[in-house]
Parts: sequence; C-alpha cells; structure tokens
Amino acid sequence: MTSPLPRTVRAVDTAQLLDLAQEAVIYSFSQRLPVDWLREHLAAEATRYLFPTLVQRLTHRPEMPLQWRCQQLLTVSTGEQIWGLLDVLPDTFDKIPETLDTASKKDIVNRIEHAVTVREWMERVADRQSEEMTSP
Repeated sequence: MTSPLPRTVRAVDTAQLLDLAQEAVIYSFSQRLPVDWLREHLAAEATRYLFPTLVQRLTHRPEMPLQWRCQQLLTVSTGEQIWGLLDVLPDTFDKIPETLDTASKKDIVNRIEHAVTVREWMERVADRQSEEMTSP
C-alpha cells in the first residue's frame, strides 16, 4: 500500500529533474515536459520544486502504476518562474530529501499559485520572437 499524498514541497536540481522527467517518459505518464525541452529552456543552476497535489490512479489502464501528480515550479533561462505538472512515482518522490523549512514551502506554493503556466510562457516567448522578426 502506498503512503498518502504528502503535503510537502521537495527541492531538486537540474539533474534530478531530468531524471524524474525521463522516468515519466519510461512509464508513459501523461503529465510531463519533454526532457529535451527542459534541457533547452531551464536555467541550469536554479533549483526546481515539486508539490504533490493529486493521487493519479488510472483504473482504465491497470498496468499503469499509481503516481502523484506534482505541480512543479521551474526557473527558465529568462529568469522567470513558471509552473507545470509532472507525474512522479510515490517511491521516487519519497527518496528526494526533505530540505525545506515550513516558511520556504509556503512561499514556494504561493509562487506556484502566481506563476504563469509553461504554455503561457511559451506563447509569450513565441510572440516576442515573432515581434523581433517583424520589427524593422
């Protein structure tokens, strides 16, 4: 039996996040960003944060393991913080060390709530690039 959904935030570095994204690919989890996209757009030295928000059971696909859907706060190459979703195996999440104090966790959840989504950020970047190409 899997432990209940933890009400915590875990910090990961770039290498750990890429490993989590790769694991999501291996299991064909639906909520994940492509590993190549992450490599291209993340600020390499920034810390990422995962906040589990949902237990994901795919009863119509019994071969799929139970997963925790996490909101993730990502710092991208422009310095902005954006949020996305990442499905993670509970055992994998549990292995990430608990390093944040309560005040930091509350701050991160607040930042997630006010951050733009990955999609919104990508649309803004595309719009900026389009404007730059059409400017005289």
